Amino acid sequence: MSTYSSTHPTALSTAGQPATQAAPPAVPMRSGMDRLRHVLLFEAFALAITIPSGSALFGLHESAMGVIGIGSAITAMVWNYLYNIAFDRVMGRLYHTTRKTMRVRVVHTLVFEAGLQLALVPGIALYTHASMVATLPLSLSLALFYLAYAFLFNMAYDRLFPLPHRG
Repeated sequence: MSTYSSTHPTALSTAGQPATQAAPPAVPMRSGMDRLRHVLLFEAFALAITIPSGSALFGLHESAMGVIGIGSAITAMVWNYLYNIAFDRVMGRLYHTTRKTMRVRVVHTLVFEAGLQLALVPGIALYTHASMVATLPLSLSLALFYLAYAFLFNMAYDRLFPLPHRG
């Protein structure tokens, strides 16, 4: 028996009998295949935008921008995975929860982006044979693009592929 139920009185129904708790309603979730479609479309459209525009804006050959775009996407996915595990562990130790308030979400996002820049800028500089200062605008532009793009893409995706309704 849990501590909660042994120290708190049982809720009673209007008839004076112990109330039965109904299972919470099923929450519609995306399937594994839907999530795979989401990530593949997300990355394909992002690369279709960033390769030609990044090439034009920063004077790089499209193949070089392709390497930077794909390398950045892979780095961001790995960093996202590792960062979120670490962030949740730190939150659990410090605050005994992983629930994020709006303030924590802002800090979470800013630290994520700063860490991603620390990983991307040296890699882009090494690949392009340029200084880290010279590659910072490219890396920051990618970060700003992805912030706006993710917001817009996810809104469009939710409209094109809505969650299944469960009744």
